[in-house]
Amino acid sequence: MSALPIPFEVASSHAQAFQSAIAAAGLTPPETIIDDGAIHRFATGGRRGDDSGWYSFHSDGIAAGAFGCWRSGLQSTWCAKSDHAMTDTERDKHRQRIKAMQVQRETEQAQRQQVAAIDAAQRWQAATPCTQHTYLTTKGVQGYGVRTDVAGALVVPMRDTAGTLHSLQTITPDGEKRFLSGGRVKGCYHSMGKVAGVLVVCEGYATGASILACTGHAVAVAFNAGNLGEVAAALRAKYPALKIIIAADDDYLTEGNPGMTKARAAAMAVRGLLAVPTFGADRPDKATDFNDLHQISGVNAVKRCIDGAALCSAAQDWPEPTQLPNALPPVDPFDAELLPEALRPWVMDIAHRMQCPADFPAVAALVGLSSLVGARAVIQPKARDDWQVVPNLWGAVVGRPGVKKSPALGEALRPLHRLQANEMELWQAAHDAWQLDRKVAEMQGDGNEKKAKGIASKDPAAARALLEPVDTPTEPTARRYVVNDATVEKLGELMQQNPWGTLSYRDELYGLLTGLDKQGQEGSRAFYLQSYDGNQGYTFDRIGRGTVHIPRVCLAMIGGIQPGRIQEYVRGAVAGGSADDGLLQRFGLLVWPDTTGEFIHVDQWPDTPAKQTAWAVFERLAELQPAGDTEPVVWRFDDAAQALFVAWLVPFEMEIRGDDLHPAMVSHLSKYRKLIPALALLFALIDTPNSGGVIGERELVRALAWGDYLRTHANRLYAAAVMPETTDAATLLSRIKTGKLMDRDGVILDSFTPRQVAQKCWAGLGTPEAVRRAADLLTDFDHLRRDVVQGGAAGGRPSDRYTINPRGAL
Repeated sequence: MSALPIPFEVASSHAQAFQSAIAAAGLTPPETIIDDGAIHRFATGGRRGDDSGWYSFHSDGIAAGAFGCWRSGLQSTWCAKSDHAMTDTERDKHRQRIKAMQVQRETEQAQRQQVAAIDAAQRWQAATPCTQHTYLTTKGVQGYGVRTDVAGALVVPMRDTAGTLHSLQTITPDGEKRFLSGGRVKGCYHSMGKVAGVLVVCEGYATGASILACTGHAVAVAFNAGNLGEVAAALRAKYPALKIIIAADDDYLTEGNPGMTKARAAAMAVRGLLAVPTFGADRPDKATDFNDLHQISGVNAVKRCIDGAALCSAAQDWPEPTQLPNALPPVDPFDAELLPEALRPWVMDIAHRMQCPADFPAVAALVGLSSLVGARAVIQPKARDDWQVVPNLWGAVVGRPGVKKSPALGEALRPLHRLQANEMELWQAAHDAWQLDRKVAEMQGDGNEKKAKGIASKDPAAARALLEPVDTPTEPTARRYVVNDATVEKLGELMQQNPWGTLSYRDELYGLLTGLDKQGQEGSRAFYLQSYDGNQGYTFDRIGRGTVHIPRVCLAMIGGIQPGRIQEYVRGAVAGGSADDGLLQRFGLLVWPDTTGEFIHVDQWPDTPAKQTAWAVFERLAELQPAGDTEPVVWRFDDAAQALFVAWLVPFEMEIRGDDLHPAMVSHLSKYRKLIPALALLFALIDTPNSGGVIGERELVRALAWGDYLRTHANRLYAAAVMPETTDAATLLSRIKTGKLMDRDGVILDSFTPRQVAQKCWAGLGTPEAVRRAADLLTDFDHLRRDVVQGGAAGGRPSDRYTINPRGAL
């Protein structure tokens, strides 16, 4: 059924109402409204030649339209019928038409801006650098990055934060300003000066030139008040830590004072400061901006106002925020005395030449040496008990990218890689010889078979003897000092060939840890857990591979991980319960040292004597032999060390049996029952290998010192679980201060809901509840203010909205 024709009187009244809506928005409406649904241009200020306004209107069905101004960025819609008065069909049709108008408008605007950008590039190229201009002389300023065109107008480029030229502003000698028709204004600015700590955003060129000349601060000219907020937001995103000052025009003679209103809103949006030109009692009527102040009162007056920029009046009502408590507990710095004497100069030389924390190569060296010992030597910590500790150790180094985790690990493990290279050379020679022996054996077998055929009928017994299998030599296997990336089944085969132990070196541990958390990896996880003990067997039963029995699984492990990754894993593991089996806690030699921004360029040769001494320890322990085919060499404490061990063990056991520690920390510390004796044994094997299997007090004292040092790093590790709100609050505050809390259009938010933040999936802030806990803590320290927003007319539940303290970014 076709729509009924709309009477002329009705259509005319709708057009008049549409004109009234345009006028109510502060624009001068066109005299005639064309009813065809297409985009039409009009002069927003009523001036001839100005086509900055646009509209689209139709009166068929429910009359509706859209309008706006490309210069100010205004966009609005109008409808003859309110939304709640429409039927569902009318409402859907209306929304589709409005959406079509918007698409048409955006397409046309993009085309116009593209044409304008090409025109701007050509005009800018044809213009000449400006040295003198009547406008500059009148305003008492210099030319900063501007040119003059063939008509004698001053040309000011309009660029975005990437430096792309989008449009131009021209200024005639008598001060008339024009933009290129259709050119982009939103978010574009002209920069002057070098950014160094402070950036001032203002409206006009002369204002910016005066501010630069009087203060030396870099300036961004936004060209009009309506663009201040867009430019300020773009610059805040580009320079998140920069101090931004919005220099207002005081349009006190204009209704609503748009210069002050827009500047104040921009300052609030980017948590910046507001500077207002202050004139004396004899202020001329037309003096409104900092260029006027410069010409009337001089340089010092401008500088005084800019330097005195203050928080907006709304921000002044906020208290000064309090610094959050440190989310990361302090850790003990590494002391060179912790290292055995044979390793100390070498490790410290690595740290010095690499300019990395000494903790990194120290831990790598100890874990690497523990893999050489493996289960070949054990310690019985009790005097009259057969409890044995295998000294294979697990370690991890925690540090952000760029602190040389991997290079430090690689350098400390170079002796192992050297041993592996030598081993592969020997294995290759043995394997080549074995292949020859195997071929000879095959040929011998073939010859015997031929002989047996010849005598089978005459002498069956002799033929049978010839057919007996020829002894085939066993294929040689290479000792694996290091394994990098292997499936659990393959790792099991390698450990079957290396029953006394090996090292698993994972450059990035996060993948291993999270992989073992996945469903279906329970068997792999159990294998790794058992390999830490170092003295238990393990059996793989697979349909395709059959049964693989390993008499002893002994694995040392070392790798690196980033702070954010380990915090995320700790929170998930502890909250999810996967930490109960102690996989993470087995990394007893985990270090998370403080790193600074200091750097000293070091270009010197390695300490060769120290290197030779340390590498000799690796070579010596690589030759270490067990007591027998299945039994290790057993070490014990001497009397003094035994008494010291008991003095440490009793209060330690009482502490971890108490209720004062977090369960995750208890699980971690419980592994010190192995860690402390294992370190003492390792130190004895390094420094006093000829002590007859007896560990002295000095080695145990050093091991206990390592325990105290490592415990501070464990406290830092589990702080992510013990104090998650503090960690997550620090993350949220960092995102706010660096301008990363934005809406979908890239506008920096001054308030937010927990759901808005959770959608960004930041570490520790992936759920609304987690965001709410972090935000509540920030509220306690006056970084945020919590407001309860009612659910509205529909009767929805109240929700939380957090407003950001503008003082917090200063």
